[in-house]
Amino acid sequence: MPFYYFWDPTYLLLIPCVILTLWAQARVHGAYRKFAQVASRRGWIASAMARRILDENGLQEVTVRPTGGSLTDHYDPRNQTLALSQGVYESSSVAALGIAAHEVGHALQYRDAYAPIRWRGALVPVANLGSSLAIPVLILGVLLSMPRVAMLSVALFGFATLFQLVTLPVEFNASRRALDLLEEGGYMEREEIPQAKKVLSAAAMTYVAALAVSLVQLLRLFILAGGRRRD
Repeated sequence: MPFYYFWDPTYLLLIPCVILTLWAQARVHGAYRKFAQVASRRGWIASAMARRILDENGLQEVTVRPTGGSLTDHYDPRNQTLALSQGVYESSSVAALGIAAHEVGHALQYRDAYAPIRWRGALVPVANLGSSLAIPVLILGVLLSMPRVAMLSVALFGFATLFQLVTLPVEFNASRRALDLLEEGGYMEREEIPQAKKVLSAAAMTYVAALAVSLVQLLRLFILAGGRRRD
């Protein structure tokens, strides 16, 4: 029955991951709310600080612009745009400076041809394709009684899991760069750096949770495809 693949006991494996994900999200939002209320003593506005760091590092072509939403900050290498969310762009809080410096860290990774971020970029199309096709391929393999096709779903989703794995060093490295930029550039007092680190560490846990979910989903597909293979 194909309905077996929409509800089965292996869903129970996801429960710890769901709890981890909710905890990570609560942690990052809590850290952001807390340190968004703490003004940095040096008084730098996040967007102005980002602009200055980029210029000092030969990235004058990168545009710094505001974007809608909360915690939607990102760097887009396709159009060399560093987008800062509404609560960050005009803010001088410890949280805002930490987040802005983190995104600058991503821009510096591309400038430096940092290997993991190049690997992640190369994985994007196959990871998206793999995550989209994994379940349909699994069901197709079962309906057609073709075990090898069912097992192909595991390989397909493996690309999505590999993407999540490669994302970890990318994000941790961007945060390390951010803290170095903030301290060495004098944008924060030394005692404020641990506060910014708390925000960035909380954000990093969301990527750890995403990897955990992906690994468990990969395990589920392997169990389902393997179980059908034995039938």
